[in-house]
Amino acid sequence: MRLVVISGLSGSGKSVALNALEDAGFYCIDNIPVGLLRSLVEEIIPRRDSIYDNVGVGLDARNTPDIKHLPGLVEKLRQENTACEVIFLQANDDILLSRFSETRRKHPLTSNDVSLAEAIAKERELLESILDIADLIVDTSHTSVYDLRELINNRIKSRKKGKISILIESFGYKHGLPADADFVFDVRCLPNPYWEPSLRPLNGRDQPVKTFLDNQPQVQAMIDDIVQFLECWIPQYRDFQCSYLTVAVGCTGGQHRSVYITEAVAKKLSVDEPIQTRHHELPS
Repeated sequence: MRLVVISGLSGSGKSVALNALEDAGFYCIDNIPVGLLRSLVEEIIPRRDSIYDNVGVGLDARNTPDIKHLPGLVEKLRQENTACEVIFLQANDDILLSRFSETRRKHPLTSNDVSLAEAIAKERELLESILDIADLIVDTSHTSVYDLRELINNRIKSRKKGKISILIESFGYKHGLPADADFVFDVRCLPNPYWEPSLRPLNGRDQPVKTFLDNQPQVQAMIDDIVQFLECWIPQYRDFQCSYLTVAVGCTGGQHRSVYITEAVAKKLSVDEPIQTRHHELPS
């Protein structure tokens, strides 16, 4: 049995993620008491029913105060060889405030004495221990419902047992670092196609930009160094039983160099793991 726990901040898209898992064939349960998680596993495993091969469970701040026991419970399940993954969804405070205002939904921790902003801060503190044990952290601040469903399908549904799901993503430093990155490579020191007027409106997937960067020795050296680093360390993460690895490549605007290098590294990387690419600053 494969158990995927979806947790995170209210308003970050947990319901969307759990529904995506259900559509992908997972048997899903939302918001059971934390203390019943172990009982659920003990009930399901002996049945050997294929309907329970993949199980998704939503656990979050609605489980107050039992949610604090989740990290210890997950650790025990893993020690007993239960394939248990924790996916944590989060978003920026201003985005969460906006989402609750637009939908007029009530945050589970608000009350007459606790404002929405205070409830979000309290929830972050309450869930911090879960964030620490998460196998995959997803920041949905600038992620559409469609993109989140696609991410669940591409990274979680398709991950095979014993394999690491690797995502290599480009971003622009002027928009901020992606919160989900395990490794960040800064390529702002490389020649910039942006300063070529004919290349400025294009991006790193367009052939004229690729030709420009193909002919830059520093760019090729950077690609080789990143590939060599990842090929050295990915096996270590696999041995550490890591399920997900996110590699971010950043340039100034996230349009040219980072996009080109992300695609080049994904193509050259020689590892027996599924590799996906994502470009934060390009249109979906």
